[in-house]
Amino acid sequence: MVCEDEASQSLRPPRARSWGRIGQTPVVRVRGRGSGRVSMAGMVCFRREDRSRLIYSFRVHRGRKGELKGFTRQDYRDLIVRAHNQLKGPIVLVCNNLRTHLMPQMKDFIAANEDWLTVFHFPSYAPDLNPQEGIWSLVKRAIGNLAAANLDQLAAAVKRSLKKTQYRPHLIDGCLIGTGLTLTS
Repeated sequence: MVCEDEASQSLRPPRARSWGRIGQTPVVRVRGRGSGRVSMAGMVCFRREDRSRLIYSFRVHRGRKGELKGFTRQDYRDLIVRAHNQLKGPIVLVCNNLRTHLMPQMKDFIAANEDWLTVFHFPSYAPDLNPQEGIWSLVKRAIGNLAAANLDQLAAAVKRSLKKTQYRPHLIDGCLIGTGLTLTS
C-alpha cells in the first residue's frame, strides 16, 4: 500500500513551541516576504514483513515568470514509476482528490499500467486518514523554529528533515498507526 500527498512551505515558518525565560515570551523576527516556496510530494509505502519507506520529491519555486509553482501530472507519474522501481512489485496507490490526480492523462496512465498499479482515492476532506500527512507534520515540526534567511536555506532544511525521516521506518509506521488504519492480508 502506498499513500501519496503533497504540501508546501514558504519562508514564513510554521508556528512552533520554544523555550524562554519565565515571563518573557521569545519573539523571533523573520522576513517571510518574497515570493517563493518549497513544494513537496511524498509517498509512504507499507508492505507486510518489510520496512516502511518514504519516497519523496520536492521543487523550489522562486517566484519567477513562467516557473512552475507545483507538481505537474508528469511529476506525479514519475514519482509513481520511481516507487514501482524501488518497491519491485505491484502498487496499491491511495491518493487524495487533487485535480492533477483526476486528469484524463493520469487516468490513461493508470489504465495503461493496470497490471501493476491500482488506484483508490481518499474521501474528500479526510486528511486524518492519510499517513503522509503525519510525515508533513514531522517536517514542519523540524523546521518550526527555523528562521530561514533565504529559500535555499529553507530547501536544505526541508530536504534534511525528509532524509532523516526516510531512514527511520519506525516514524513512518507511527504515521500509519496515527491514522487508525492497519494492514491486513
